[in-house]
Amino acid sequence: MAIELYDTTLRDGTQGEHINLSVQDKLLITEKLDEFGMDFIEGGWPSSNPKDEEFFLKARKLTLDRSKLCSFGSTARLLQNIENDPNLQGLLHSETPVITIFGKTWIAHTSKGLGISEEENAELIYRSVSFLNSHGREVFFDAEHFFDGFKDNPLFALRMLKAAAEGGASRLVLCDTNGGSLPHEIDAIVRRVLAETGIPVGIHSHNDGDLAVANSLAAVIAGATHIHGTINGIGERCGNANLISIIANIMLKMDRNFTFVEHLSQLTSLSKFVYEILNMPPDGKAPFVGRSAFAHKGGIHVSAVMKDSSLYEHIDPKLVGNRQRVLVSELAGQSNIRYKAQELGIELPEKGELLKNLVNHIKELEHKGYQFDGAEASFELILHRELGNFNPYFEVRESKVTIESRKGSKNVDQAVLKVAVGNEIEHIAADGDGPVNALDKALRKALIRFYPQIKTIKLVDYKVRVLEEKRGTSAKVRVLIETGNGRDTWGTVGVSTNIIEASLQALCDSMNYHLFILKASIPSGEELLQD
Repeated sequence: MAIELYDTTLRDGTQGEHINLSVQDKLLITEKLDEFGMDFIEGGWPSSNPKDEEFFLKARKLTLDRSKLCSFGSTARLLQNIENDPNLQGLLHSETPVITIFGKTWIAHTSKGLGISEEENAELIYRSVSFLNSHGREVFFDAEHFFDGFKDNPLFALRMLKAAAEGGASRLVLCDTNGGSLPHEIDAIVRRVLAETGIPVGIHSHNDGDLAVANSLAAVIAGATHIHGTINGIGERCGNANLISIIANIMLKMDRNFTFVEHLSQLTSLSKFVYEILNMPPDGKAPFVGRSAFAHKGGIHVSAVMKDSSLYEHIDPKLVGNRQRVLVSELAGQSNIRYKAQELGIELPEKGELLKNLVNHIKELEHKGYQFDGAEASFELILHRELGNFNPYFEVRESKVTIESRKGSKNVDQAVLKVAVGNEIEHIAADGDGPVNALDKALRKALIRFYPQIKTIKLVDYKVRVLEEKRGTSAKVRVLIETGNGRDTWGTVGVSTNIIEASLQALCDSMNYHLFILKASIPSGEELLQD
């Protein structure tokens, strides 16, 4: 039997700290989730805020090929006012084919929170579900705090589920709302519920114990066929169950299928898409889809991976749309260097001292503070320099940066550079918004006459990391910059006790790399050194 996927990124996911989605954002994600193959997409709580009401209004114009849109809300507040309850009316007005409502299944919440009896709570659940069902809507019942409630009073918790079933609920979704249950508890309780009710059971896990994915898989093993979660695990407190990891594990490790998901290779792009809409950086360490998920740094590991990737990778990264990466660092061996060279299309000699010298050189640079994980362009230039394929296109002979702070007026930052290009010297000054911007402008100004190709590139990102922090202001800094030309981006690195010097190193590498890739016509490196 296929497993159903119920995505609550647009509702439960937005309850996470620093998470905010506009109506247009939610519409874009809805279309992406439908394209991927979600069975159900929970759009929000229409009675709780104007944004969700607007979303459901605009979502009517969407053409969803696979997914059913769901609205979310609670049971009615008062037994004597079921038909006119504003929450239930709002759910009906959302015009979604599926409605998910939650009710109390922990006796402590019923008596202390709602202040009603067991009988009254069961009647609220039954009549709320029945009312929505009578209007032609499929109803899922979210059993709030179910696992905590079951452990406290199993008879009460089960009675509330049965009330929902009698009212016409087609799914009973068991919620680990506080996120504190363990997989073996989930397994045993799901089996008990299935034996008692006979209705399809779902699982809705939170990640407060870092077990939301494990608990969701335990529920499936026990017989659950309906899974709630969010893309990338976003959500309140520590987040929700991460559907990205759940989908990959179920399809690749448990040999189970979903109703519509056909192209698992879209998983990484789906994860990145949602991060992009959220304006958040992707989690590099995320299982399956993270940039580091299949990254190898140790030389022994790389040597083994080059022979058989399964020796250090639990799946083929291509299955989820990711890729294998080999990092170059102080832990690198000859295998790392050879792998990276092959990846970059650079031929290295099979034997000789070159590889050994390269490894030692890289390790020495890393010892000084350089890092090439995010600066592969700098690494590529080192390879080409050692192979005799590259000489710098220019040389910065002198540099000076002045910073003037004036009370009541704008600060003035100026960079003065003396740059050699072949037999010519350019002596250039430029003002900028900060010293690094001034350096960037001055360097471009000095080179533009010789290399008009640099017009197309711009600084995309700039990061500074303080090394040897205990040394305070005398500590080294590592500057990583990312540069782009509208099509590609590349990273370069510089290290110094002087942040300006480190920035200049990274900027020079960035421009040299761009010119080298374009194979610009330049004076030879020998002329630069002899001038």
